[in-house]
Amino acid sequence: MKHQVKLLVNGELYEILVKPGDTLLKVLREDLALTGTKMGCDTGDCGACTVTLNGSPVNSCLVLAVEANGMEITTIEGLAEGTELHPIQEAFITHGAVQCGYCTAGMILSAKALLDEKPNPSEREIKAAIAGNLCRCTGYTKIIKSIAAAAKSISSTAMCKDRVVIN
Repeated sequence: MKHQVKLLVNGELYEILVKPGDTLLKVLREDLALTGTKMGCDTGDCGACTVTLNGSPVNSCLVLAVEANGMEITTIEGLAEGTELHPIQEAFITHGAVQCGYCTAGMILSAKALLDEKPNPSEREIKAAIAGNLCRCTGYTKIIKSIAAAAKSISSTAMCKDRVVIN
């Protein structure tokens, strides 16, 4: 028996039929063709499948699609605006935090959730935020530096928008 669910994914509403045991990961990748979310361990240990659910990072391999009914989901495909990358994506490229790329989407979404909550996190807070995301390529140093740089970039952009210039 299938259940109808409504998912707001990257700002777009989807109404789809899912089996009771379908994970959010399966629905995103197979039904919605959003393949930026990766399947790693399928046990919630690696973080490759991290998305945000109502703004909080979750392992989509552990969330049933029926549990996400009516919720807002952001995947890596939802961060860029057109061809303009999100500042966190830019920072990962600029600071060399992308190696094989398998963990990147999950790392970026965990970082986004952190920066949305704490715009100026300490290194300790950054490490805690990405603790559920495993990377076998970078050793985390470049990832942590990228997130810190993104925080500064986002903060300075916000400050510039608040300034009023009078001629």
